[in-house]
Amino acid sequence: MRIEVSVEGGEDDLRSLHGWLRDDPDVRRTADLTLLESPTRPGDMGAGLDLLQLLTGNGWSAISFAIAVATWRQARHRNPQVTVRRGDTVVELSNCNEAEVQRLIAWLEEADGEGRHQ
Repeated sequence: MRIEVSVEGGEDDLRSLHGWLRDDPDVRRTADLTLLESPTRPGDMGAGLDLLQLLTGNGWSAISFAIAVATWRQARHRNPQVTVRRGDTVVELSNCNEAEVQRLIAWLEEADGEGRHQ
């Protein structure tokens, strides 16, 4: 399953989340993490990082991922909004309260089940 994550705070926050997830043994073991650059437009100084891509594998745990993202966000001095996308579906974490985290987990588990049947 391919998941894309963006962070409201920009490149520094995205790099921080990437490092946090890479340091989480459950996430690191079951997903490949890649920082992606946005395409440059005429007049831009250069490409910037604006997306974190996860390619999940066997043993993927939506719960571990969702808890790691929520914990990272709550550990930040400024709590940036995190957007998680798979295909056309988007889940935004603006408060990282229990309801948002549960919604993210349910959505990821449903998406993972769909991917296994294709």
